[in-house]
Amino acid sequence: MPGNTILGWWQHEGFRVHYCHPTPVKEISAERTKKANAIVEDCGGQVKAVYALLGEIDAVAIADFLGVKEAMKASVELTKLLGISFTTAPAVTIEEFDKLIEER
Repeated sequence: MPGNTILGWWQHEGFRVHYCHPTPVKEISAERTKKANAIVEDCGGQVKAVYALLGEIDAVAIADFLGVKEAMKASVELTKLLGISFTTAPAVTIEEFDKLIEER
């Protein structure tokens, strides 16, 4: 399965209000995280790791999906559930990247 990074930004009250969930920060919980992981699995993916961050990006998830369509579906479904804006990008390990470059 190809790897993907999913970068997330909470829509802070008084700053940017999201159309699905105006208060996503107040709804943070372990139960909501379980629901998010289940969405990834329902879309044919597997969550490898999720991290909360400080700075411009609030969260990053590393997940494997069968393809782009599955990753795209998961990103949209996660936004609906969580009220978080996402950017999803394909990723390869640095070892795979090195092999790609050395094959030239």
